[in-house]
Amino acid sequence: MQSQIIDALTKIVGQEYILTSPEDLYSYSYDATPGFQNLPEAVVRPANTEEVSKILALANTNKIPVYTRGSGTNLSAGTCPMQGGIVMVMTRLDKIIELDSANLVAVCEPGVIVGDLNTAAAKFGLICPPDPGTVKTATLGGTVSENAGGLRGLKYGVTKHYVMGMEVVLASGEVMNCGGKNVKDVSGYDMTKLFTGSEGTLGVITKLILKLVPAPEAKKSMMAVFKNLDDAGNSVSGIIAANIIPATLEIMDNATIKVAEEYSKVGLPLDAEAVLLIEVDGNPIVVEQEAEKVLNVLKANNAFSVQIAKTAAEVDKLWACRRAALPALNKLRTTTYCEDATVPRSMVPKFLRAVQDIAKRNNVQIGTFGHAGDGNMHPTIVCDIRDKVEMARVETAMDEMFKAAVDLGGTLSGEHGIGLGKLQWMEYQHGPVTINAMKAIKRALDPNLILNPGKLVGEC
Repeated sequence: MQSQIIDALTKIVGQEYILTSPEDLYSYSYDATPGFQNLPEAVVRPANTEEVSKILALANTNKIPVYTRGSGTNLSAGTCPMQGGIVMVMTRLDKIIELDSANLVAVCEPGVIVGDLNTAAAKFGLICPPDPGTVKTATLGGTVSENAGGLRGLKYGVTKHYVMGMEVVLASGEVMNCGGKNVKDVSGYDMTKLFTGSEGTLGVITKLILKLVPAPEAKKSMMAVFKNLDDAGNSVSGIIAANIIPATLEIMDNATIKVAEEYSKVGLPLDAEAVLLIEVDGNPIVVEQEAEKVLNVLKANNAFSVQIAKTAAEVDKLWACRRAALPALNKLRTTTYCEDATVPRSMVPKFLRAVQDIAKRNNVQIGTFGHAGDGNMHPTIVCDIRDKVEMARVETAMDEMFKAAVDLGGTLSGEHGIGLGKLQWMEYQHGPVTINAMKAIKRALDPNLILNPGKLVGEC
């Protein structure tokens, strides 16, 4: 990068907030996705919208790629600077500007940590429901850009259901505002939804207006053990058919159960084909009624055993086994690919069996867990990226796995995004007409193609 560009960036953000040493560039050359890494030419940490605007205007004039980054916890190579250029880290924009309890709204900068917003909202008896697994480290900007979900997605939805408006800096450096605090707003195209889930390819979010909801008064958690995977799947369908929408309805397959038990020692049954973890919440009376209905469905579908948490400690222990799934799998090998193919919930057993067959056929180790209630599965491949022979098998398994999800009426991603990690399967799911329409939107808003180039829709 030319010295005059570095000087101009330094003038915008100050010497303290521009990083160019090899060590710093290396630190921002990758995210939480294995296999993708490239050194940027500079890292900048703006403090406000004005600085973001000036950085983008400079980059756009000189056609320099810009990669917007929060905490870097994403799992699709969405923030990797694969074409060099500038990594723009948004963590200094970390203010909760307003908690408007009268309108059930929070106004925040994108660098606010998701968990910190919920801690602040809890003082008013409110929550912002999207809860990605990295809730203690993920930023709101990244969560919105990936349209993240989490364990509460079945009942409460994903991030897009809570984004009411935003301030966005376009590639040109121009600042636009869309949406607001209004519950209803149908004036023009829904630009707020367009930028939500766009993975930093259309603009840079500098302010968010988020919907809050009252925190549930009561919760009840339980774990059901199944000797047969189909019984677990039928239980999921049966619970929904009984007009019950749990806050959380999670599943772990046998491979995951074994490694999670070895890791956490919480007493999981090693011979079970599947475990369902369920939580209902809301009004205390309704919670008791719904929990009873859930128990009836589980018994009708041959649950081998059902454990109901009676104390806060038992609740924590129950959910500890689910939280242990990914770290337990991480511990097995040097490389972990945590994916998130999603299928209609009725297809969850078929997809789980397909993944098991794919793993066996390709001699690849895969443990699957995820959000059974909304069909969002996390088949997690553990391997050694240094082993080229094994990685060839892993790539074949991934190809078969994602195509299996799409063939079952599913999608490549329920919450992790596309980035570069799943780009090769986008046309398989969407077809060329849809992909070309997406690329046209990208070119219209970012004609010089500087914003996170090559991601989500590929090269334009």
